[in-house]
Amino acid sequence: MNLSNSFTLEQLTFSETAVRKGLDNVPNPEQVANLTELAQSLERVQSFLGHPIHISSAFRSPKVNSAVGGSPTSAHMDGYAADLTCEAYGNPLQVCQAIASSDIPYDQVIFEYESWCHFSIDPRTRKMVLTKKTGQPYETGLA
Repeated sequence: MNLSNSFTLEQLTFSETAVRKGLDNVPNPEQVANLTELAQSLERVQSFLGHPIHISSAFRSPKVNSAVGGSPTSAHMDGYAADLTCEAYGNPLQVCQAIASSDIPYDQVIFEYESWCHFSIDPRTRKMVLTKKTGQPYETGLA
């Protein structure tokens, strides 16, 4: 099911962890609506970066979120977050910097584990820019 020109429901709900562990990762109608909103925002990110983006994780059911060690309040569980990269644009830090400095509305942009950009559109729109490194607490800013 297409949620936008470039993103499908299947793409935004796929989880290797769910497949490997036999966990249900099917969103309810409210979460599908949120994922549709997320897909529209991801279209803006992709257009802004000028290259296709790769989504490694978006929607996570509570069981999948727990299995991957996600935050118990993760926006992934509501369908409001995606972890992404865009190698053709640059490394994950450069992607985070670009999104954070753009006019694209977001709740959080997090440079996570020096490996990907966490992008969320939670309606709070706090404009939080953070860095998360292994074994360290979240830091304000991109480092």
